[in-house]
Amino acid sequence: MNTRTPHLAAALLLLSVAAHAALPADGVKAAESCEASVTDTIKEMRGRDAQEVQFSKDKRSLLPTTGEETDVKGAGRYRTASGASMPFTYGCAYNAKTGATSGIVFRDAGGPKASEEKPWQPDLVNVSPEACEAAVASALKSKHPRVGRIAFGSDSRQLRPAPSGRSSLEGIGALERAPGMNLVQFSYRCEFEPGNGKLVAVQTIE
Repeated sequence: MNTRTPHLAAALLLLSVAAHAALPADGVKAAESCEASVTDTIKEMRGRDAQEVQFSKDKRSLLPTTGEETDVKGAGRYRTASGASMPFTYGCAYNAKTGATSGIVFRDAGGPKASEEKPWQPDLVNVSPEACEAAVASALKSKHPRVGRIAFGSDSRQLRPAPSGRSSLEGIGALERAPGMNLVQFSYRCEFEPGNGKLVAVQTIE
């Protein structure tokens, strides 16, 4: 047994090294594929107003899901035509078997300043555009299981008063119902409870 033990240990070591080497390669491929798709989405949505798209590696996260898919989330920024730096966040699913990306969600993280909102001002602390857009994306994915891309324009956000003292957050985005289809515009509306900011209603119109 003594003569076989070193060989067994060496074999196990090689298997361990091979397994650990495969994970980063898959992760890099997933990240690169999703970031390429996100870049295309940003340029398609923003046109000339999206230049020098860059991604923050330290904000990137990869989470294996069911089957062959990996969820990739992260953040980055691009330079606008006026020279301003616009931060954004994104989400994407990568299929290792097909090499395809799907479910791309992109949103500008800048948004309008409070001074640019309507004269009526709700409790901004308790209204979360991120929670609204996440709920809208989930609703659209349920309606269109093969969704390709979802993009939100932060410059279209509007806050309005709603019944029962609630706050209504409304906006416009673009949706690719399935990979390869033309982008279509949609509008959305979220209602938040006063005080606690609980999201109580979500509506999308295509």
